[in-house]
Amino acid sequence: MAALLTDPLFETSGRAPIANNNFYHFVVTKSHVVWRWWKISPRIVDRYAKPGELKESHQDFLDNQWVSMVFGHRILQYTKALCQGHYDYLEHLPDTLLLRIINSLELEDVGQLARTSRRFRKLCGSEEFWEQAVQRRCNTVSAEMASLAQVEGWRNIFFTSKLQLQKLISRRRLKPCVLGLLFYIWIDMPFYTHPSS
Repeated sequence: MAALLTDPLFETSGRAPIANNNFYHFVVTKSHVVWRWWKISPRIVDRYAKPGELKESHQDFLDNQWVSMVFGHRILQYTKALCQGHYDYLEHLPDTLLLRIINSLELEDVGQLARTSRRFRKLCGSEEFWEQAVQRRCNTVSAEMASLAQVEGWRNIFFTSKLQLQKLISRRRLKPCVLGLLFYIWIDMPFYTHPSS
């Protein structure tokens, strides 16, 4: 199963905390860990400092504390787990595949899944998910309903009753007609002139 994972397993970059303005890049691959840094300083002494790179095996990395100081304890724990062979396979699946999996769940389960991580909360609340949910649960999605969803949002369409949807669609049909009629009446109206002129 680990052979299905792509390299790199994890990658992040960013600036260190305020005391140290260096820029760091951290990569975990299947065979080793790469730690790169660039010194950022307005001092002339540091202007010509070359970037640094440290490559370590997974075993050697387990004692490293730099990651925690720069990226935080959660990233350190996650990357140590990767180095020990504890892979998070869901993290590497593309969003399109995860959306297909999520759409096969019951709605209550989708709500529970959204509470497990930021990524799942974003996917479970996305317009793509709700569009697929509407299309899966409705026999047909008319062009009028699709245009209404662009305005109202697919999630709102999903939770709106059929009667309310019909009302909203008929209002959207009438709106251009009413505006056109008002414009036509306004153009045909004679301008009011004062009797004394």
